[in-house]
Amino acid sequence: MSEKKLMSLDDMFGDSINTTEQENQTKVEITRLIPFENHPFKLYEGDRFENMVRSIKEFGVIVPVIVRPKGYDYEILSGHNRVNAAKAAGLLEVPVVIKENLEDEEAMLIVTETNLMQRSFSDMLHSERAAALSEHHKALSSQGKRTDLLKEIESLLKADEINDVETSRQLGEKLTSVDETGKTYNLSGRSVSRYLRICNLIKELKDRVDTEEIPFTASVTISYLAEGEQQIVEEILSEHNFKIDMKKAETLRAFSEGKKLNEETAYSILSGELNKKPKANKPEPIKLKPKLISKFFAPEIKQTEIEEVIEKALELYFETQKKEVLDE
Repeated sequence: MSEKKLMSLDDMFGDSINTTEQENQTKVEITRLIPFENHPFKLYEGDRFENMVRSIKEFGVIVPVIVRPKGYDYEILSGHNRVNAAKAAGLLEVPVVIKENLEDEEAMLIVTETNLMQRSFSDMLHSERAAALSEHHKALSSQGKRTDLLKEIESLLKADEINDVETSRQLGEKLTSVDETGKTYNLSGRSVSRYLRICNLIKELKDRVDTEEIPFTASVTISYLAEGEQQIVEEILSEHNFKIDMKKAETLRAFSEGKKLNEETAYSILSGELNKKPKANKPEPIKLKPKLISKFFAPEIKQTEIEEVIEKALELYFETQKKEVLDE
């Protein structure tokens, strides 16, 4: 029996990914629409969501939601924000295009492709960009399409090659095949490789990248830590107000590669104690109160003269103390 061939985007959407009036549209009750499992994109909030609600109240849902059957209900593939806004606007049903007999890979391809086409990368959080590129790649891989592009991305997934690209290439060099890969997403090849690495972070650390608690470049380095090591880092960050910079990220990775990263070493790195120079064994500086200075010195006396007098007085004091100890 021949292996089932997955549908291409053209097969799924017709001649264009944008749905048209000629497509088989129908209306479905909102209560029968369920979110896509493991939906990688964060939903609209605040003003952006309220603007969509106002628009739907005035014009309705113009672009139909793309769904697939899920038992009695329908799973949303494209249009999660429209459905939420329609609920808030008081609608009971929305227009949908139902896609039958989709493989999971095909469904994910619709989820990522429509988000990539409807939203610019500048509108997405780092974790969303990473998820879009990664899932898009997986879906296309399963279809055996665009093998030239997939070979390029596949090479980017190799940790050693990514490391070499990021550490050796300088600005102004001739574009390589890695850079050509990123053209599909309007990104540099280096950016594509970094976003693919972000997918290796645990969710909690991805959230910290999205909120800029962890710098993007540092998060790429942290992505090389094992999942258990990332959990240790997250627990320490949750309990303490430590910041991660590139130097700390590189140290964490170095300790991980040396099999020396544990709770104790991770804490010393994140707290900054590891590379902190020991304090010199010197007495703390003191300041004499103005009232004490004015008691023994006239206002016109220079500071250098005051210091000389104090030094002589201290020498005399300690000599006297030493003599008293010897006489006992």
